[in-house]
Amino acid sequence: MSPEKQDAVTTELKRFAEALNLSDSQKEQLRSRLADRQAKLQEFRQQNPNIQRKDLLQRIADMRSILRNEVVKFLTPEQLEKWDAEVARAKVFLGHSTAA
Repeated sequence: MSPEKQDAVTTELKRFAEALNLSDSQKEQLRSRLADRQAKLQEFRQQNPNIQRKDLLQRIADMRSILRNEVVKFLTPEQLEKWDAEVARAKVFLGHSTAA
């Protein structure tokens, strides 16, 4: 990822976190889960260096689904509604609108 795209993603993540208005505990839970998902995705990519794009996008979609099932446990209904809207927006922002 280019430095410009990395900066854009960082800015978008900060805006996303502010929109959710997370408590400190929620921030830590979310940070932990996001880091875990990222590590698992990196491990998967290392183990499958020649994976086809469609298969990688499916794996990302699967991980998003797992992450959503985890955040349901600590986000309020209002935050979850914002989460879903922001995730949909992020898919478009990142160019993954075809990934579930």
